[in-house]
Amino acid sequence: MGTGLIIVIIVAVIALGGIGIYNNLVRLRNNRENAFANIDVQLKQRADLVPQLVSTVKGYATHEREVLQRVTEARAMALGANTINEKMKADNMLTQALAGLKVSLEAYPDLKANQNFMNLQTEISDIENKLAAVRRYFNTATRELNNAVQSFPSNIFANIFGFKKEPMYEIDPTQRAEIEKAPDIKF
Repeated sequence: MGTGLIIVIIVAVIALGGIGIYNNLVRLRNNRENAFANIDVQLKQRADLVPQLVSTVKGYATHEREVLQRVTEARAMALGANTINEKMKADNMLTQALAGLKVSLEAYPDLKANQNFMNLQTEISDIENKLAAVRRYFNTATRELNNAVQSFPSNIFANIFGFKKEPMYEIDPTQRAEIEKAPDIKF
């Protein structure tokens, strides 16, 4: 076997390995995008329910206009977001606004007894649970892509073909302090 044939075999093995790595990176990127598309579906469903919730609450909570305004603005921002990063930021704002609405509603016992409100509350709770599940899946897909982008030898091909480390779906830093605070439990 000549030196030329050995070089051809080595180049062929490297090329086939590179093709395999590239295809894996594409698969991981597409998996991440698909995972975010699942989040998008849930965000859209939640955004569609928010006007119904706000409308129901308005009848009872006319003086809670600021809270309702934040929810409405956050929903509009969520619907107007275009990139994955913009949508993650808008989703965090809407989640925070809905949490503020939930706290405000504690002052309205009649509203809690309203069947329409209870149905909306149940649907939103269901969507929030689904959102949590698809966010976890998105972060898993992102972690797999990031591992491939940062691991040797795929990091070489990732750099060549423009793959980069992508951000995880995390809570907004302004919410972190509140979430890390121990809950206040009263009996």
